[in-house]
Amino acid sequence: MNTPKDHTARLSTQSFFQAVIGGKSGLLSLIVLSSLLFIVLPLSLDTFRLNLTGKYLCFAFTAIGLVLCWGHAGILSLGQGAFFGIGGYCMAMFLKLEASDPESTAIQTTPGIPDFMDWNQVTELPWFWHPFESFAATLALIFILPAVAAFLFSVFYFKNRVTGVVFAILTQSAVAALWYFIVGKQGHFGGINGITDLKTLNGWDIRSESAQMTLYFLSVCLLIIIILCSRYLLSSRLGRVLVAQRDKEERVRFSGYNLTNFRVFIFCVSAVISSVGGALFTLQVGFMSPNLIGVVPSIDMVIFAAVGGRLSLYGAV
Repeated sequence: MNTPKDHTARLSTQSFFQAVIGGKSGLLSLIVLSSLLFIVLPLSLDTFRLNLTGKYLCFAFTAIGLVLCWGHAGILSLGQGAFFGIGGYCMAMFLKLEASDPESTAIQTTPGIPDFMDWNQVTELPWFWHPFESFAATLALIFILPAVAAFLFSVFYFKNRVTGVVFAILTQSAVAALWYFIVGKQGHFGGINGITDLKTLNGWDIRSESAQMTLYFLSVCLLIIIILCSRYLLSSRLGRVLVAQRDKEERVRFSGYNLTNFRVFIFCVSAVISSVGGALFTLQVGFMSPNLIGVVPSIDMVIFAAVGGRLSLYGAV
């Protein structure tokens, strides 16, 4: 005999299933996508093409971030490449320091620093490179730096109700400024060539076929987790408010909601997701360049989200 407690537990399970999976249609999409990425592609592609697929999947992270930010919240960002680049450069800086041990760089004028610094007469490691000597600190900064950057960039604009086309142009200007900054700081970030010749992660050769296979499955697992977390976020009250303010901003504002907090939060979440994709991209390609984070790549990322449907998390992949 069913008790009220059993009935409540069943309803809770059903509501969680609906929130995270998206009901039967969401479950079907999840099964199809998981089967394709976990079974079909690994069995039908060789290691090189599977690694290539893994690189493309890294851009799906930015597309998912845009689905949240643009599709459901109505905040068009033409600067997602900046956050993609933050994650990518964080990982690249850690890998480059590991590849620049004194033994490997003994031929340089100043051993123990990245080669491009030695070429540009930099005689000691800049202070902002030191946190990337630790893998744990690097992982933390991949999440912290894009969130802080997105918060500082957006909070003042959203407080003054700067949205729409104006905000999109501002984000594009920001990513262009970041591109010029990185290219101009050749002695600190490798300039137009970027940070190259990345070989190992804590002694693990990321260029081997087994590593490429592992990184592919890691990217797929993180992608599925982010899709499910995003689905849960959109089904919550926060997600409903984001959609409401996108369609009827003044009505939601008159209802007593502080839209600045909601917009800043979803913009920061979108930035962090893009940063994770950038870090995985660096691991799979073995370098990071400013040409991957400029204005054109940022617009390409918006196109990825638009082609898949800017309201579809699965379509972004």
